[in-house]
Amino acid sequence: MSMRVPTVLTIAGSDPSGGAGIQGDLKTFAAFHVHGCAVPTALTAQNSLGVQAVFPVPSDFVRLQLDVLFDDVEIHAVKIGMLADASVVRAVAGVLRRRAPRHVVLDPVLSATAGGALLESAGLDALRDELLPLVTLVTPNAAEAGMLLRRAAPDTESDALLAARDLCDAGAHAALVTGGHLQTGDACVDVLYERDGGATRGFRAQRVSGRGAHGTGCALSSAIASLLALGVPLAESCGKAQQFVAEAMQVNHDHHELEVGAGAPPLHALHRMWRCDRG
Repeated sequence: MSMRVPTVLTIAGSDPSGGAGIQGDLKTFAAFHVHGCAVPTALTAQNSLGVQAVFPVPSDFVRLQLDVLFDDVEIHAVKIGMLADASVVRAVAGVLRRRAPRHVVLDPVLSATAGGALLESAGLDALRDELLPLVTLVTPNAAEAGMLLRRAAPDTESDALLAARDLCDAGAHAALVTGGHLQTGDACVDVLYERDGGATRGFRAQRVSGRGAHGTGCALSSAIASLLALGVPLAESCGKAQQFVAEAMQVNHDHHELEVGAGAPPLHALHRMWRCDRG
């Protein structure tokens, strides 16, 4: 018996190196066997070493892309990444209010790992005030959680739990503060807080040594959106997505199948497919 394939939409910037942004999101969607649509919000000049320049897509054109897509395609989940400026944030928020997709996962891309802001101050305010209340889940790392809450970044698991709770108080249905930069020893701990019922969960994965990977945050949020579109409950989706990212990092650390550029390699999102193809 055939089963309909869900459709997941990424609204994010373009990464020409293929590690993050809409390019990375589409690979993650494929890994979870969902159909991916993509609306770019910005072009970037970047490689594995960092972002050199950002060219935002005009907000009116972002809005048009979204409206044309929603007019024709049933979207089962939305993942939001880099939004570039306040006008784009407001355009996306306006479409979400009108279209009301069931699942929205926001990865608040605020700065580049190699340094440099990817969302200006007015954009951060608009994201916090207009977009955060519209999302099912927000998935900041420690630094992003601190920026959203206008305070120091959480440093410990208990700090992350407090930050996740406060993000829900600010409007999000649920918040997952990711643990790559938390002081939690050999385990990477992602902390989930759900506003309805005040449920909390901690998800643990073994840290992977080495250079890390480019696009882990994009892949995590895209994996969660894919799983939600497939009908997996939120907490289970967060745990499965964390394990997917950890496995992809470990496989590339062990086998060096993706060595792209001089910086951190792209996350090996299609590692399971490669292994199936090779028997």
